[in-house]
Amino acid sequence: MIIVPVKKGENIERALKRFKRKFERTGVVKEIRRRQQFDKPSVLKRKQKQHAIYIEQLKRNEE
Repeated sequence: MIIVPVKKGENIERALKRFKRKFERTGVVKEIRRRQQFDKPSVLKRKQKQHAIYIEQLKRNEE
């Protein structure tokens, strides 16, 4: 649970902004979006392999 202490005389909008930042850093929304769709393990492997090939090509082009 995220707790954001509000200081005396502090603007509520500023406290809300701090809460949003803390919430974003926890990664909850990112995890929920990732879990909304199931990807087969073979598809994940293929994506990882394609990404590795892409990175290798970038490294070769730099040299």
